[in-house]
Amino acid sequence: MNAADPARARRARRIARAVRRVRADQRLIITLLLAAVLALGIRTLVFQPFTIPSESMRPALEPGDYIAVSKWPYGWSRASLPLSPPVGSGRLFGRTPTRGDIVVFAPAHAPASAYIKRVIGLPGDMITLTGGMVFINGEPAPRGLLGEETRIAPDGTLTRYDRWQEILGDGRAWDVLQGAPGAHDDYGPVVVPEGYLFVLGDNRSESRDSRTGPPEGPGMAPIDSVIGRADRVLISVRPDFSLWRPWTWARIRANRTLAPLDPEPR
Repeated sequence: MNAADPARARRARRIARAVRRVRADQRLIITLLLAAVLALGIRTLVFQPFTIPSESMRPALEPGDYIAVSKWPYGWSRASLPLSPPVGSGRLFGRTPTRGDIVVFAPAHAPASAYIKRVIGLPGDMITLTGGMVFINGEPAPRGLLGEETRIAPDGTLTRYDRWQEILGDGRAWDVLQGAPGAHDDYGPVVVPEGYLFVLGDNRSESRDSRTGPPEGPGMAPIDSVIGRADRVLISVRPDFSLWRPWTWARIRANRTLAPLDPEPR
């Protein structure tokens, strides 16, 4: 046997192992790239998760809610893409939101941020608020007083709200909160421009919405800036919940998990 043969065999085995490692690394890279493309596609075309940081949409949404925002109901625009790149205007397969829908949108003055509000006025509508009551094209949105609600802030401040059920002409209804009389209880009349939506928070006393212009609030929401429709609460947790502290796992609000956000007919 030639003395060089074992050396050549060892070298061949090393080369074969190196080739296998390279191929395994290539397969891993391809798998990761495909997973990233799939995740990006789902986030862009199907749904995107968001978390609720404030009380402006109470009682429908609570701080600590993690929600699913569907991307397809209104079509897709550059707001559907991560970081909203300047890739054109308009919406592909666009459809105007329906009154009562809860939408997430990026305001024109702060495209990197996101607001979540309820659609009240569509293009061409005349919107007026009188004493907190909404009028659409001169017609009041009927509402009935359900009772009183109190909330204690972390600093111990007690806030009282009247809880109303608000109903639109098509029968869709939701609950809204109205605290002490404020500057935005009386607003308008204003006509919603073409290509825009008039949106309000359900917690009318603590919401920066279409009644508040930039930079303090978003003003009216451009339809092209709508990211999607909030359809469901995925999971809801209290502020002191932490995934890394198992003793806080009992602070999940089980009654809100998978709760739908579509307004109920009345």
